[in-house]
Amino acid sequence: MKLTLKKNAYGKNAINLSKIIRHPTYHEFRQISVNVSLEGDFDTAHTIGDNAKILPTDTQKNTIYALAKEHFTDSIETFGLYVANHFINNNPPVSQVTISIIEHPWTRMAFDGELHHHAYVGGASEKRTTTITQTADSVTVTSGLKDLLILKTTDSGFEGYSKDQYTTLKETPDRIFATQCEATWTYTAQHPDYTALFTKIRETLLKTFAHHKSLSVQQTLLAMGEAVLNENAEVSEITLKLPNKHHILFNLEQFGMENKNEIFIATDEPYGYITGTVSRE
Repeated sequence: MKLTLKKNAYGKNAINLSKIIRHPTYHEFRQISVNVSLEGDFDTAHTIGDNAKILPTDTQKNTIYALAKEHFTDSIETFGLYVANHFINNNPPVSQVTISIIEHPWTRMAFDGELHHHAYVGGASEKRTTTITQTADSVTVTSGLKDLLILKTTDSGFEGYSKDQYTTLKETPDRIFATQCEATWTYTAQHPDYTALFTKIRETLLKTFAHHKSLSVQQTLLAMGEAVLNENAEVSEITLKLPNKHHILFNLEQFGMENKNEIFIATDEPYGYITGTVSRE
């Protein structure tokens, strides 16, 4: 029996980078984490230990910092495209580059209605993401967000579901709907203003979540995905992950009190995990 090395890749993960962009009247602070993955003709490194075609992962790390000086001035998508193009054009053994970037949010402080020019506040869980995949013949840009914690106190129910001998969950027409949303969408082509598109798509997701009369998480997931595709011709497909952040009605009857959907037990685990992809036919 012959054993064969199949698909292989290598790269550098968690390249954490901060940058100050000094504008004439204020400082812009950006913080990102970059992952690099290279695929290509690297078989001999595995089979005979010949590293001649291997670009050290430490060099990949250094490249990110060096390119950021001049080229990380706009969206993470624009920077990721430049980085991917650099690696594939300067390394002949490489056939595919994947650049994944997570941006950590920082917001300028405001006092008396005016933004401070160099002081920021952080700590928000939401992160903006992008993944650039480039070969000699094609480039794919997939962007999104993760850890977006959203909740609404009504307009959500869960009834009429399948039941068996182990079912204890009570049906309810009115419940808290809370989730830590993750969304990734693929663009139909490259675009000049990824930040404007991101802002618009994020607004669509939030608006649909807020106004949708939800009969299940699944139904709301589809509504959110359809809204993004209907309102954004630049998007070909969107995947949503909506894990339930459960808020369970607490039994106040044991104390002679009525609980009118007011007091809940907030619990993170275990949780329901609902996913789906909506695409254009």
